[in-house]
Amino acid sequence: MSNRTWIFASDLHGRVARYVALVAIVEAERPTTVVLGGDLLPHGLDRRWAVGRSGGEFLDGFLLPELRKARQRLGSSWPTWVVILGNDDERIYESTVVAAQTEGLWTYAHNRVVEVGGRTVLGYACVPPTPFQLKDWERYDVSRYVDPGCVSPEEGRLTVDVAPDDLRYGTIAKDLESLAGGRDLSDAVVLAHAPPYRTALDRAGLDGQQVDGAPLDVHVGSIALRRFLEDHQPRLGLHGHVHESARLTGRWRDRVGDTPVLTAAHDGAELALIRVDPAEPDAAMRELIKVE
Repeated sequence: MSNRTWIFASDLHGRVARYVALVAIVEAERPTTVVLGGDLLPHGLDRRWAVGRSGGEFLDGFLLPELRKARQRLGSSWPTWVVILGNDDERIYESTVVAAQTEGLWTYAHNRVVEVGGRTVLGYACVPPTPFQLKDWERYDVSRYVDPGCVSPEEGRLTVDVAPDDLRYGTIAKDLESLAGGRDLSDAVVLAHAPPYRTALDRAGLDGQQVDGAPLDVHVGSIALRRFLEDHQPRLGLHGHVHESARLTGRWRDRVGDTPVLTAAHDGAELALIRVDPAEPDAAMRELIKVE
């Protein structure tokens, strides 16, 4: 494995065994960079953690202590961790994630441009509206349109206060262009929880389903993100969110123009791990690792 290889995982959803396996691989392989693409915390009703405070209990009671111990063992070989949250992660715990950055455990990248080993990474956690009630990380995509069966950002549940105008008029399209800030992104990595629209990465199991007679689109990714990748053609896109896409399409990678896009989302019990050198993204490899 190249010493420039990044390890990428996403949608771990608070599964302890997956994190234990991930940390063991990091200790064994000592990559330069570990990237987590969102949906890191348990679902709010995951009974292994206290109902109503599952995310905080998971972070403070398991994940952060585990990472601290691993960092102590690795010393100067501790990699750079880059993380974003995802639409299943309650935003009330974002402050805990940010605080862990101050002690050097990881770099929090949502809506930020960060430098990782001399390479620019743009992080973005939000996804287009879903049928689910939690809306902390959901935005209108390119307009205030909502797909049949989905709940608008204005109508769901939030765990932090958001200005009404931001809920009503904010879009992923506007956020991404603001994040880019006119930069040349040809050598950058885009880390986005949502996959780009109409790719192998955003294929959902909605075949033949309708809501009030309206057929559902089986592609549930972000149109704004796809346009952003087409316009800026970054070096690499790293994504998650749609668990079943790789199983349904048989593919965990695709291209948007010249940009390779990869998903680490997985709907099996295994830990899905991608090893990728951003300098050679077409050589990326995916491994499904059995966990206890």
